[in-house]
Amino acid sequence: MNDLGYFTAKEFQLQALSRIIGGHSIIGIAPEGAGKTTTYVLGVLMRLKYTRDEAPKVLVLAPNEERVNEIVDRFKTVSANKDLYIMGLKASGSTEDEIIDLVRGVDIVVATPNRARAIYLKLGLNLNRIQTFIIDDAEEIVKQGMSTPVRELAQSCGKVQYLAFSTVEHDKLHHMIDDFMSLATVVEVDELSGKTAETHELMLYHVPNFTTKVNLLNLLMRDEEVFDKVVVFVNSRLTAQKLSQSLHAKKGEVTVLNPFFHDDAGIDNIDDFKQIPECRILIVANEGTTSIDLSGIPFIFHFEIPESGDVFMEHVAKTNEEDVIAITFATDLELPEVKKLEQSLGEKIPVVPLPDDLTIYRPSNAPKSKPAIDESQGGAFHQKKESNSKTYNYGGGAKAKMTMKNKKR
Repeated sequence: MNDLGYFTAKEFQLQALSRIIGGHSIIGIAPEGAGKTTTYVLGVLMRLKYTRDEAPKVLVLAPNEERVNEIVDRFKTVSANKDLYIMGLKASGSTEDEIIDLVRGVDIVVATPNRARAIYLKLGLNLNRIQTFIIDDAEEIVKQGMSTPVRELAQSCGKVQYLAFSTVEHDKLHHMIDDFMSLATVVEVDELSGKTAETHELMLYHVPNFTTKVNLLNLLMRDEEVFDKVVVFVNSRLTAQKLSQSLHAKKGEVTVLNPFFHDDAGIDNIDDFKQIPECRILIVANEGTTSIDLSGIPFIFHFEIPESGDVFMEHVAKTNEEDVIAITFATDLELPEVKKLEQSLGEKIPVVPLPDDLTIYRPSNAPKSKPAIDESQGGAFHQKKESNSKTYNYGGGAKAKMTMKNKKR
């Protein structure tokens, strides 16, 4: 490890490595660069003993072929002093050739969930001797819709050590792993930037899906007195156009900057929006938009997480003494991007409870209601300490209205 340039352990490694070596199943939550991959590679190599078994002892699942190659390289680099055979299953490779190599004997297999499942169903991947089952970049695997093959492979392994690593912990992650990792220990580390960025007041609404985002924005925008000038950022011009048609506002209250279709109603300059009293909601697409002057706008909404963190920072950076509130909507799948933003900000974005009268969209026929929080599962955001709790709710009510009006003055 010294030859590779590793002289001191990172915080995540200090907390997780001993548990992995001890054979515990863990859910590791830490940002990019926290050393998650090196941690489990070291843990696996320190536990793994050379045998002549033909079946693999370790299965690592990763979201894509590029990540598979990176993990294989990390194993080979760190295991230079061990006599081990490490193999990556590639979606672009020959199934027959990979099965032949597997039959000859492999200690560690790294693959995408879909590829591993396909080889397993062809009886080419023997899971009977698996000792450690690892899910790398679990949030990305969930995002790509590969939860089902992960569950099927895990349940085919029997009683083994399970390790799952992610930048965030949320309901969709637990839906994928709870069947086989319900008793796993959660090891969570936040590594924020040492320098805190100077920004406007930030708030975060954690919502389950896109439709609930629309419902939430409609609910908030009912308060015309408070939200009299609002800029809503989305990522694409098409989304901007569709969102403008989904808002339940009076005629003339909503407009789009640089509309998607030339014959659609909209404006070409934010100054026009500022000067039209009856127009209070401006939807702006980050796509193709250069820097715009947000001075005089008391409320900024990020309906979607910008694809570039620099764009978000530009929107929320405090450049004058105006009181501005920047509100972000994020689903489970967007939480990894929120984590990256928090790393850049050097602090956590405060999470605001969803309004009690918000309609939560559910694809099934289940009753629409605010979902209960199961604190035993350790959600992506934990209940705040009383000393840090907000005394207002921007979802509505007299107290919220008075607080906002005071801020605007």
